[in-house]
Amino acid sequence: MFRRTFMGAAAALALALPAQAQDADIVDTAVSAGSFNTLVAAVQAAGLVDTLKGDGPFTVFAPTDEAFAALPEGTVETLLLPENKDQLVEILTYHVVPAKVMSSDIAGKRAQVLTVQGDRLSVNAKRGVKVNDAEVVQADIEASNGVIHVVDAVILPE
Repeated sequence: MFRRTFMGAAAALALALPAQAQDADIVDTAVSAGSFNTLVAAVQAAGLVDTLKGDGPFTVFAPTDEAFAALPEGTVETLLLPENKDQLVEILTYHVVPAKVMSSDIAGKRAQVLTVQGDRLSVNAKRGVKVNDAEVVQADIEASNGVIHVVDAVILPE
């Protein structure tokens, strides 16, 4: 039904984050960035706001609005329907690691990291950072309960 990963068009991303971003939780940090409107809407539709505002720590591989726009037409709208909530939760939790992992923790390494969804992501930080087939275009956006790494694609579980 879906390919594993859909590449977005973003090659680089500059986020306008407040200086106190690390005082805000992951959800509030994503909202203030302004480039994660689709992700925030999906997190709300999936009922995951309270979880991602929780203590954590979490590492979120956050697809940009452009990454969601690169999905086939109608995909996002379909996933946001109440009857598809379980599938949406599965996709979103596949983007979350239940630990705070900074880029310096994995620099020059490869790893298989367990997600909240239960499957593993393949992280390759040998040259830049790839998560499955998505590229990290901005790393280490700290939040009070973890860290956000911006990715240029929506990463889909098998």
